[in-house]
Amino acid sequence: MDPEEALSDNRTAEYARARELVMRHGWNTTCFQIVNPGIEYWFGDDGNSVVGYVESKGVRVVAGAPVCSKESLPRVSGEFETAAETKGLNVCYFGAEARLDAVYRDSADHSSVLLGAQPVWHPVNWPSIVSKRRSLRAQFNRARNKGVAVREMLIDEARSDLRLRRCLHDWLESKGLPPLHFVIEPETLDRLENRRVFVAERGRGVVAFLTLSPIPQRAGWLTEQFPHHPTAPNGTVELMMDTAIRKLADEGYEYITLGLSPLSKRANIDRFDNPIWLTFLLGWMRRHGRRFYNFDGLDHFKSKLSPEYWEPVFAISNEPRFSGGTLWAIASAFADNRPLAVFAGGLVKAVRTEAANVHSWILKRIAK
Repeated sequence: MDPEEALSDNRTAEYARARELVMRHGWNTTCFQIVNPGIEYWFGDDGNSVVGYVESKGVRVVAGAPVCSKESLPRVSGEFETAAETKGLNVCYFGAEARLDAVYRDSADHSSVLLGAQPVWHPVNWPSIVSKRRSLRAQFNRARNKGVAVREMLIDEARSDLRLRRCLHDWLESKGLPPLHFVIEPETLDRLENRRVFVAERGRGVVAFLTLSPIPQRAGWLTEQFPHHPTAPNGTVELMMDTAIRKLADEGYEYITLGLSPLSKRANIDRFDNPIWLTFLLGWMRRHGRRFYNFDGLDHFKSKLSPEYWEPVFAISNEPRFSGGTLWAIASAFADNRPLAVFAGGLVKAVRTEAANVHSWILKRIAK
């Protein structure tokens, strides 16, 4: 067999094995993101655990937390860190939640930083929430009045529907940064097994779609991504959410989240203070980085859907004090280990956008 074919077959087998373990033990919100392209796997010797990670700048940056039973979490995370140490690598769990936080909260050898918060709903309560929010109902009606209709699309249809890929492409092109990866990998249409897809159509076109990924141990789902065309009518994304959550409620699911809202303070954790240097840096990013990533806009969008509560989300590193090197490794993990190239690409897009805006303004002035 050709070496490249053997490698491909091995990766396919690892992907299938990891997905099976996620469907058995997945609890962390980001558990299903380990099946995304670009994720490496470490399988525990017990045959019943897996860790998905990206190796970056001397750190294994983990997608969430080890996938295993709650009882074996301390042992599995310890074994994984030992395996990384033998290669001279540190470990950072990006997107860790309550279970892993409980394991390392009082550890002198680990440090944690608060990344933000994620909003949560019980699907069965969603209709009652909507009935009390006139602004939400108005958004749904805006989309419907513009001819938007939402339906769940079967996976086989979603894989082959080029309209979804065009919508995704146009959405990514509208962003301030080139596509990021890791736990926010946009290219998931080729790996839809166990996922669900809801599509917003207007006439014969797709103006948006919503991808859900499972959180099996919570009988729940993560709204993994909701690409929408820049011309999608107002209320389109909200209407997709409404359709999806009502269907999950009808099917008896117990949990749904929109995932991490970076830098959000809505979880209200009194005991937690990030290092001063990190607080300053993240505050600066929130104030000045809107051209590339609108933290406040995303947080506001999620909050206006009236979450029942917010859960804290952490980064946990196996070092006594969370370091700038670990933060750089996280940024590199999202940027395919090319953070400077991604930032430069964002600057180029910004310059082009400004040039186009100036050109449009000049043409309008000439027309007058």
